[in-house]
Amino acid sequence: MTSPVPYIDPARQRSRIKPLKAWKHMQNLIADKEDTAQVFHIIEALNGNVKLNDFNRFMASENGPSLLAERSDLPTMLDNHGPLEELPEGTVGREYIKFMQSEGLSAAGLVAESEVLNSSTKSFDDDLSWYMNRGRDTHDLYHVLTGYGRDALGEAALLGYTHSQHGGLGISFIAFMGGMKIAQQAPRDAKVKAVIAEGRRNGKAAARIVDQDISALLREPIADARKRLNISEPVLYKRALEIFSEYELEPSPVAA
Repeated sequence: MTSPVPYIDPARQRSRIKPLKAWKHMQNLIADKEDTAQVFHIIEALNGNVKLNDFNRFMASENGPSLLAERSDLPTMLDNHGPLEELPEGTVGREYIKFMQSEGLSAAGLVAESEVLNSSTKSFDDDLSWYMNRGRDTHDLYHVLTGYGRDALGEAALLGYTHSQHGGLGISFIAFMGGMKIAQQAPRDAKVKAVIAEGRRNGKAAARIVDQDISALLREPIADARKRLNISEPVLYKRALEIFSEYELEPSPVAA
C-alpha cells in the first residue's frame, strides 16, 4: 500500500499558547465546577501546536501511514457490540463492551459531546481532524487498557498518562490542578500526587495506544495487549481506591 501524503488544510493557522485565555477559563471553572466545558477551553488555550506535532509522530510510527489510508470509522466499529461479544472472554473487545455497558457509555455519545463543545470553533476536513477524532474515539480504550477508572482521581491520573504519550501543556495543567484539588480533600495516605506521577510514568514507558491497529487490538487478550504495549498496573491508584473505601469515601465525591 502506498503511504498517503497527509493533507493539512492551508487555512489552518499555527496555534499559539494563550495563557490569559486559559486563566479566564480557569476562573470560570473555579466559579462553577460543574461547567466542565471550561476544561476543554483551558486545554485548547495551552496546547499550542501539540496536535500537529502529535500527528506527525503518528505518521512516523510503524502503523500510522496504513491506518490513515484505511481511515477506519472507529465509533461505528466500537459501538457494534455484536461482533465484540463473540470474541473470547478476556479479550480487549470483551473488556471494552463490559466497561462501556457498565458506565452507560457509547462511542457515538462521545462524538456528540465533542461536537457540542467544539460547535463554536472552525472545523476543517483534513487529515489532522481525522487524527484528532481518533484520539477522542480511543479515549475509553485508554481507560480499559490502563486500568484507570472514570472517578475523578482515575481521570486525573489518565490525563497524566495521556500527557506523557501525546504532550500538551493544557492536559498536563489540568492533571496537575485536578490532583491538587483531590489531594486537598482526600486522606493523606491516599498519596494523590504520587498516583498522578505514577500515571505519567506509566504513560511514558508504554507504547502509544493511538498508534495501534484498533481492530486487531480488540481481538487480542487484554493481558497480552498490556504486556506487548508495556502498560503497567496502576498500583498506587488501586491502593488509593482501597484507602477511600477504608475511610468509607467514594472516589468521585472526594474529588468534587
